[in-house]
Amino acid sequence: MEKTKKDKSEHKALAVSTFAENLLKPVEFASKDDFQKIDTVKGLGKTAERIVREMGGAADFERWDGEVKMLGGLFSGYDSAPREKRRSILEEARGILLKIVSGDSEADLSGAEERLKTPVTFVKGVGPKRAKVFEKKGVSTVEDLLYYFPRYYINIRGVKKIRELKLKERAALVVEVVVAGEKFTSKRRYKRINEVIVTDGTDLMTLVWFNAPYVKGRYKVGMRLLVTGIVSEFNNRKSMAHPDVEPWEEEADQLGSDIIGRYQLPERMRLMTVVKIVAEAVDKYSDCLIDGVPEDVRVRNRLIPLKEAVRIIHNPALPPEGPKDTPDIEDGSWLPIRSVAMDELFIMELGLLLKRRKIIRSPGRSFNASGRLMEGFMENLPFSLTSAQRKALDEITEDIRSPRTTHRLLQGDVGSGKTVVALLAALNAVEEGAQAAFMAPTEILSEQHFKNLEGRLAKIGVKSALLTSSVKGAEREAVLDGIKSGELKIVFGTHALIQEGVEFSDLGFIVVDEQHRFGVMQRGALKEKGKKPEVLVMTATPIPRTLALTVYGDLDISVIDELPPGRKPVKTLLFGEDQRKSAYEVILGELKKGRQAFVVYPLVTESETLNLKNATEMAENLSSVFSDFTVRLITGRMKGGEKEEVMDRFVKGEVDILVATTVIEVGVDVPNATVMVVEHAERFGLSQLHQLRGRVGRGGDESFCILISDYRVTDDAKRRLEVMLKTTDGFIIAEEDLKIRGPGEFMGTRQSGIPAFRAADLIRDYDTLLTARAEAEALIEKDPLLSDPAHHETRRVLLSRFEGRLSLMDIG
Repeated sequence: MEKTKKDKSEHKALAVSTFAENLLKPVEFASKDDFQKIDTVKGLGKTAERIVREMGGAADFERWDGEVKMLGGLFSGYDSAPREKRRSILEEARGILLKIVSGDSEADLSGAEERLKTPVTFVKGVGPKRAKVFEKKGVSTVEDLLYYFPRYYINIRGVKKIRELKLKERAALVVEVVVAGEKFTSKRRYKRINEVIVTDGTDLMTLVWFNAPYVKGRYKVGMRLLVTGIVSEFNNRKSMAHPDVEPWEEEADQLGSDIIGRYQLPERMRLMTVVKIVAEAVDKYSDCLIDGVPEDVRVRNRLIPLKEAVRIIHNPALPPEGPKDTPDIEDGSWLPIRSVAMDELFIMELGLLLKRRKIIRSPGRSFNASGRLMEGFMENLPFSLTSAQRKALDEITEDIRSPRTTHRLLQGDVGSGKTVVALLAALNAVEEGAQAAFMAPTEILSEQHFKNLEGRLAKIGVKSALLTSSVKGAEREAVLDGIKSGELKIVFGTHALIQEGVEFSDLGFIVVDEQHRFGVMQRGALKEKGKKPEVLVMTATPIPRTLALTVYGDLDISVIDELPPGRKPVKTLLFGEDQRKSAYEVILGELKKGRQAFVVYPLVTESETLNLKNATEMAENLSSVFSDFTVRLITGRMKGGEKEEVMDRFVKGEVDILVATTVIEVGVDVPNATVMVVEHAERFGLSQLHQLRGRVGRGGDESFCILISDYRVTDDAKRRLEVMLKTTDGFIIAEEDLKIRGPGEFMGTRQSGIPAFRAADLIRDYDTLLTARAEAEALIEKDPLLSDPAHHETRRVLLSRFEGRLSLMDIG
């Protein structure tokens, strides 16, 4: 009797899931290879009945009361039942046992997620004041703190001596302040210079800060400092400019590690304080981190678990023997960084692919037109489509003829003929009685599309109209009526197309031009105007391969990578301010041939008045230099009618030089213009410069892009200008632009709806990205609903990271 009581009390401490796991093993074995082992497992019914009885004494029995009773009923009489009956019992029992096992793990996962959301205030050493300071660095929860990785590492054991230092190396030193002072110079660039001379007993070194008044009085003679930075030379002495400096604390020796992570320090916090706070968070909460990468994927790619990777990144232990190399946190091949990067990239790819799968499975509209309108339109074109255009058109046409939703991106270089392809595709919908909408980001671009295409559309009996905020009064009412009645078949416009009062009779096809300028909400709002309309997105900025797999990972992509025949590459020339005369000679040579020129002036200041003054002065100066030619100015301040008049005169050849401050990198097509002059070229982004260059060279004559730049440019600006001189290939330029600007800024990916990265770098980790994509595709193929218990953690992490941004209804 005592023994039974003891058994009961032991079972009371266990969960139902523990017993379920014990029973699941023989059930899985018996079910193996289509139940071939079913007769091998003897006495399974008796074993199951015993385990089910034991479940009745478990701590959480009440939660699983119904499931336990069902299991008891199933296994009653199992051993004597016919083979088919036993098979059906095992199938049902397996489902119940999996539910119990996964249900318990779901509860564990939920608890871990809740702990990670703990406000950083509750971490030892933080408190309310420091929590506010951490928040400025984007750290508000324990999870944020776990991912608050060091910028680099300082090897305490490998601290160097000043006499050993080489120029341009990054080094850590423990030094003592000998002299500290401040001086002023008459130089325009550096008026205030703070110098601190330090020694480590082997030599002297200068720490220098330019225009940094906060340094004054901070470092006193006799202070011991831990200094990290790049070694350079200043006034014939080894120096470091703007180094990272910390009071040297002997307590660094008590951390139990030879390496200290150099974190970005929140305001008024010392390095050792941050190191201790992060170490406390890692110690208490890193166990709560949930792996997004399934175990089999992790093993196959030789990765380590997420919690282990995060621990090592914060505290990388150097080997007690052998080389004393300090890890490089920027090295994507370092196992902990690769493991965290894979976790982030895998979950992102999984989300995008699931979104794409859901879209593909969503029923769309099917337009099985004969192609009559398409053929009629092509007959009126003064050119034949290139093979790349034909291929893209075939891909889009195949999409819109299929019953699935079209979700495609059409990309190509400047002047590759995307608009014609998009219009031909839209004519399939029009032929079937539906309407099409072309949505562009600027009025100029909308007007350009409309003017170029209206006449040709009229020839095949298709009525079109323009709707922008400049279309007002009776004209606007007539357009709105034509859209509502269905009389207007193709409408070109801006965001005005999604405003209230715009009602389509039957919107079946949408073309969104220059996608990255529109928010997701704007695209969605236009889609709401129709009944499951097909969507084609166009971008004139070629997309780097990394972004094609990430930001656009849910889209099918068509590429037009061939320019129309007869196009000559635009010759790009770079002139300094003192070479302006030579630049003007190139312009004059073209003007004398009857050609025209654009001169683009950047918005140099935030003051609209000052910008206008600068551009006006430039136009006046050009009028005097090119006195035999007509110069006109177009600015953002001009009213629609004024702009249109100047543009019309330029298109007709009545204006020789057009000076512009507005964004004309898209939408202006003047074949007779053979010169594009970009003033202050160093102020423009690489893709902007490439777009501007693409405005010339459209008429088959040799054309020039003249970049006039100040010599005092940043390293990034220098790289941009060098790339422009080297290549005219938009796809190469897009890759270089991504390298220079980084993925965060490129095409506004921060608002793209993909989770932010803490360790992954899209440029550095391209190979890992490809692996993540392939593994995500394989997982979806095998378990599209992520319903297998082995994938529950992955599903949980996915839904948590995307926070509903992908509407993953299939796995919710």
